[in-house]
Amino acid sequence: MDTYDTIIVGGASAGLSAAIYASRQGMKTLVITKDIGGQALLTTDIQNYPGFDMIGGFELTGKFKDQAQNYGTEFLYDEVLKISRNGDNFTVKTANKEFSSMSVILAFGKTPRDLNVSGEAELKGHGISYCAICDGPLFRGKEVAIVGNGSHALEAMIYLSSVAGKVHYITNGRKLLGEDEMLETVNSIKNKEIFFGSTLISVNGKQSVESITFENKSSGKRNTLPVSAVFAEMGYIAKSGFVKDLVKLNENNEVIVDKFCKTSTEGIFACGDVTDTPYKQAVISAGQGATAALSAYNYVQKRKGKVAAKSDWKLIKH
Repeated sequence: MDTYDTIIVGGASAGLSAAIYASRQGMKTLVITKDIGGQALLTTDIQNYPGFDMIGGFELTGKFKDQAQNYGTEFLYDEVLKISRNGDNFTVKTANKEFSSMSVILAFGKTPRDLNVSGEAELKGHGISYCAICDGPLFRGKEVAIVGNGSHALEAMIYLSSVAGKVHYITNGRKLLGEDEMLETVNSIKNKEIFFGSTLISVNGKQSVESITFENKSSGKRNTLPVSAVFAEMGYIAKSGFVKDLVKLNENNEVIVDKFCKTSTEGIFACGDVTDTPYKQAVISAGQGATAALSAYNYVQKRKGKVAAKSDWKLIKH
């Protein structure tokens, strides 16, 4: 079982900022997330993030991810199902693997909704993806499908059309919804096919995705389409149930933290929208991510019998 200094659950503003700060301190850091960007992907024009007059959520969180990766952060695109104590460490279990960590940072905010269809559980990580920018390059030149609605699905289509051979869009909507500029870009895509008023029935395949079956709601006709990957763009949902017996939650199922982003369980920290912090903004999540990482660093240093830093300036590497 691979062991880390810290495992960060979530890959949006809070989790990626935590990864940057943790990795810069030399911590062996793993980010486990279903996608990169979280709810920021729903925002095409962020106008209140310091340093940028205007930037898309997709672009901003992509910069966070690249920076974290440059410092040595490892990424796993999977879903955490359970976190449990294992002696002095924690065991983090995903749909496909198990890891051990000296500390855990909860930064999952809201996670992508599942497709909730036959074949999804078996093929997660084997062609079913919740992050176009993360997994799109794996299917270069192949036929893929996007299932969902809204501007985030259209952004996925724009990106995937640049790497995939053909993009099939399955949506229960009757028309494309989005800003005029985005719609103009989508309409100019040549290697796309759109199925309006349709619902996904199943994802099919043995070892990996081989096809999808979907149904037209008006006619009731079902079609099976050969594809190598399915990208879920169904929106986001808060899923804190898997930590309810591990850390204290408030009445809104948010993780309760102190000013150091510590939870009720020693060694577990939390940051971003998953916490009881009242203001849910990308810049606040990023700041909390830094705080959680520095707190986790101090905790791990003490565990290793080393001197913990007492102020931020002592942690800065020139």
